[in-house]
Amino acid sequence: MLDLEVVPERSLGNQQWEFTLGMPLVQAVAILQKHCRAIRNVQILYSEQCPLNLDLILSLTQDGIKLLFDAFNQRLKVIEVYDLTKVKLKYCGVHFNSQAIAPTIEQIDQSFGATHPGVYNSAEQLFHLNFRGLSFSFQLDAWREAPKYEPNFAHGLASLQIPHGATVKRMYMYSGNSLQDTKAPAMPLGCYLGNVYAENVDVLRDGSGPSGLRLCLLSTGCGPGVMADAKMRVSERCVHFGDSCQDVLSTLGTPHKVFYKSDDKMKIHSPSPHKQVPSKCNDYYFNYFTLGVDILFDANTHKAKKFVLHTNYPGHYNFNIYHRCEFKIPIMVNRDSAKSQTEICTTYSKWDSIQELLGHPMEKPVVLHRSSSPNNTNPFGSTFCFGLQRMIFEVMQNNHIASVTLYGGPRASSQQQACDLAQ
Repeated sequence: MLDLEVVPERSLGNQQWEFTLGMPLVQAVAILQKHCRAIRNVQILYSEQCPLNLDLILSLTQDGIKLLFDAFNQRLKVIEVYDLTKVKLKYCGVHFNSQAIAPTIEQIDQSFGATHPGVYNSAEQLFHLNFRGLSFSFQLDAWREAPKYEPNFAHGLASLQIPHGATVKRMYMYSGNSLQDTKAPAMPLGCYLGNVYAENVDVLRDGSGPSGLRLCLLSTGCGPGVMADAKMRVSERCVHFGDSCQDVLSTLGTPHKVFYKSDDKMKIHSPSPHKQVPSKCNDYYFNYFTLGVDILFDANTHKAKKFVLHTNYPGHYNFNIYHRCEFKIPIMVNRDSAKSQTEICTTYSKWDSIQELLGHPMEKPVVLHRSSSPNNTNPFGSTFCFGLQRMIFEVMQNNHIASVTLYGGPRASSQQQACDLAQ
């Protein structure tokens, strides 16, 4: 049984690890993987067809805990303990819930000090006792008794109008004064762990199409002393097609991983595969996981020729590898008038709305199959790749965009460019 410390409006954890409000989904999953022997039976819950309509939930069924992540920014918004019999809880080092201590209204008042009257919800048949960043729900023994527990405005603990001996059914941790109005806070400085994150990524374009990326980067300071990391740093960096790998390294820093493409895997899709001279070198990617960006370099010139932007939607094969890239892509649209207009495609745009702006692709989509090995199937199914205006949109079956690949020149067909995603 887990023994956890409750820090209202901040975290739930112990000396080895803690779930912090505002932490990204990737870090929470990393904690669960590292401590898999102590934390077992974890489920991930999300809406397959409408992933932005409901929170993304990590449910620790063995421990009676749910972690609710905002569907858009994928940061921890609410921590819910829905079964207090499966976990030990303490506040300021003193237990208020354990096998020997029942979380009654008297115990909660002793540990936290009740400051507001309890609120009765007749629909749920629950009393809610709210603190800043913390809420307890008490369930009555019988719904027929509910009317006599309606709150009045007496003084002291009696004003809570919760029967003596009533125990906590659920506990919620969040940011702010209200659970209903809470939002995921900004990522705490302690969650940066020396990494650089992208607040947003703007796609630069010239007259013919995309020309590069402008990234707004967030980082913490580095240096001796505790106060060195106590300040957020915001910077802006730009990378363009044709930049050398040295230029990219000096601009964005060292990638988390370098991935070399497998040779000849998609050679059949080339316009003239039999005329190609075998290369001794393979093109390679710089993978920036915390930016949600990949950069492909030519093996011969070592210059950037593609950018891949990842949306990190649940239900995609690469989910939870990359942080979500909050991109904005300007798209030139020709209306009835002589002048063209610029529309913006974002991480949350659906393929139907993009097609309304760009028109339907002339070529058939490339069906992209992914699997970890020849004998393993992808449980999430295939995706479809469409090429328009020097961009490849990888579309999931729920009509959301899984990734966008930008390439710098018309050297190959959009179909061939899309096939590179499989590598």
